Amino acid sequence: MTRVFSRRTGATPFSLVGLLLILSVVLFPIFWVVLTSFQREVDTIQWPPRLLFTPTLINYRKILAIGLVSGLKNSLVVACITTAITFLLGSPFAYLIARHSFRYRENIRFWILTLRVMPPIVVIVPFIFLWFKLGLLDTYLALVVTYLTFSLPLFVWLSVECFRSIPEEVEEAAFLEGCSLGRVFVNISIPLALPGLISVLFFTFIFIWNEFFFAFALTSQLQTLPLVVAAQAQSVYAVPWGTTSAFTVILSIPPVVLLSSLVRFLAKYFIIS
Repeated sequence: MTRVFSRRTGATPFSLVGLLLILSVVLFPIFWVVLTSFQREVDTIQWPPRLLFTPTLINYRKILAIGLVSGLKNSLVVACITTAITFLLGSPFAYLIARHSFRYRENIRFWILTLRVMPPIVVIVPFIFLWFKLGLLDTYLALVVTYLTFSLPLFVWLSVECFRSIPEEVEEAAFLEGCSLGRVFVNISIPLALPGLISVLFFTFIFIWNEFFFAFALTSQLQTLPLVVAAQAQSVYAVPWGTTSAFTVILSIPPVVLLSSLVRFLAKYFIIS
């Protein structure tokens, strides 16, 4: 089988060995976290580490009792709503920048980039005062709007190139047929740029899903899953590696499912196209 693979890809045995070594280094931390999530606390602190042990679900039972469900729900609600609004607001803006020349266009693009690279700690104090004055601290609305200030620039900056990759002749032909700008955008530009836009949305979702700093500063009861994991990892005596690993496994499931769905969608999209 190795010979067949080598003939098809042109890979040498040395390159295959190097690839396996790289995969081992990359995948070993993931394997170890999953392994630790099924160990008892006494097994996690053994030296040398144990590869053979009696698996247990006690860590997953513990996290069900200390905020897993509420943290997972809060993270899903905030991430999904923010991602959807980012797509609805960011797509027209990115299309406008990509396809139409207007005054200060490049300045606006640079301003969008500065919003993306701006450290979150610079704006957190104004956000705290704003939501406190409006009585919206510890609410979904505060988190969603705050996340939008960083997810929108990320989405717009990356989506501009998705729309620029579409041949202008396709849109010009639609205009000659009498289509309006909105119809061209919805019926032609969005479908043609959809694989790239979906990929950008995936990165946007991951950015929001893993966000910790804003949720830590703007919430107390409405905790997202990263906050629950961080709170569980804090201990006076020792880190509870088993339950923390179980939390990490659960935290990783939605991005993995989303990534697999993205790969299948792109494969079907390009086959149909």
